[in-house]
Amino acid sequence: MLKAVEIIVPSDKSISHRAVMLASISKGATRIKNLLMAEDIKRTIEAFQAMGVKIKIGKIGTATIFKHGKNGRCPYFIVHGVGMRGLKKPSRPLYLGNSGTTMRVLPGILAGQDFEVVLTGDKSLSARPMKRIVEPLVKMGAAINGQRSRQQEIYPPLKIRGGRLKAIQYKSTIASAQVKSCILLAGLYADGVTCVSEPEKSRDHTERMLKMFGCRLKAKGSRISLKGPVELKSPGAIGIPGDISSAAFFIVAGCILLDTKITIRNVGLNPSRTGILDILKKMGADIRLRESPASATYGVGWVSELMGDIMIKPSKLRGVTISSKEVVRAIDEIPVIMVAACFAKGKTVIKGIEELRVKETDRIKSMVTNLRKIGADIGLKAEDERLKGRASGPEPEREHIVINGGMPLHSAKVSSFGDHRTAMSMLIAGLGIKGNVRVTGLDCINKSFPGFERLLHRLSLAGSS
Repeated sequence: MLKAVEIIVPSDKSISHRAVMLASISKGATRIKNLLMAEDIKRTIEAFQAMGVKIKIGKIGTATIFKHGKNGRCPYFIVHGVGMRGLKKPSRPLYLGNSGTTMRVLPGILAGQDFEVVLTGDKSLSARPMKRIVEPLVKMGAAINGQRSRQQEIYPPLKIRGGRLKAIQYKSTIASAQVKSCILLAGLYADGVTCVSEPEKSRDHTERMLKMFGCRLKAKGSRISLKGPVELKSPGAIGIPGDISSAAFFIVAGCILLDTKITIRNVGLNPSRTGILDILKKMGADIRLRESPASATYGVGWVSELMGDIMIKPSKLRGVTISSKEVVRAIDEIPVIMVAACFAKGKTVIKGIEELRVKETDRIKSMVTNLRKIGADIGLKAEDERLKGRASGPEPEREHIVINGGMPLHSAKVSSFGDHRTAMSMLIAGLGIKGNVRVTGLDCINKSFPGFERLLHRLSLAGSS
């Protein structure tokens, strides 16, 4: 008989960032319930506090589902919005730690302000490419300087001088919600219609939340547009669902553990984020969903996202080919999908993985290195698109990962490489093998999932009882 374990994962990181940002530049006060209190979100809060926004913690009635804080009482944040142009010049550079989302999305707002500001980050963030947001913002009229490489890439620190912006029609070469969000937020300040198109549609949390704050948008496929300038108005309250990227680790755990059924409560089921579920189902995972109206958890008008419970049973996984289009909808979950592939029977091929090289670390390198240490048969291959007539010129070959699953795995000492998703993925791998996978450098997990190790320990106890 299967042991049953119920888990509640932290609130969605992507939505938490956007809630703080939009509430800060809207008119009126906004209550944010279940804001993620991880390191990245703290950096976003501190940035807006440094620009004159009052953000305070309050308390709300007893929580029936989300149990943060003492006695099951659910904290909420009150953000006193200052309006579109009410931000003040900070007295010093804004330090964003390791938060790539803040570094890539916040400049869209700063581009519309009438002051100069410098954005800095830690060593890892300072090595992440920013040309993808700098170029469109400069075209809109902002002045932005950063550290330039010999290859003309741009890295933090970023010095941004905002001002009057003009609308642009921008065709992004990558599918990135951060790039899209940055341009759309700048479009709020621009005269005319700002339009962004992508090769594939990326996650749409920004678009959904902008509508909550009274912004009208037009969407067609992977093309989104808005007419500026726009004055945002607070919706009064926002509720944030559980993060499916955090849930992903326990979804995979449920697939590979032989004697445990896992239920994860109140997870965000935005269709642009459920690629992890589609991929694992394709691999043969026994996953079931039970959708629940957000109003049942928060009340009417609090949330613009789909929510529900995810139930996972032990599964006989099989190797599959994962296309670049599927990867877009599961880019943050690819490390733990690689773990699932190691436990699957047969060969798994994951295409379109280049964006993994510019995350908090090079996640291709970190995961391939670590999985090989525990005995996985995993390799990298390059596919020359020009040979198939799909590209021309000096374009680099596209990489894909090949994993021959079902190989015997063993204990080993591995590294987090300072990356939260690498660390958690390898801890999940350790659940499915005999022995111990020791992961060094676990402090990075607090970036997105405070309490992960506690939940993992609880799951381990359930599996051994």
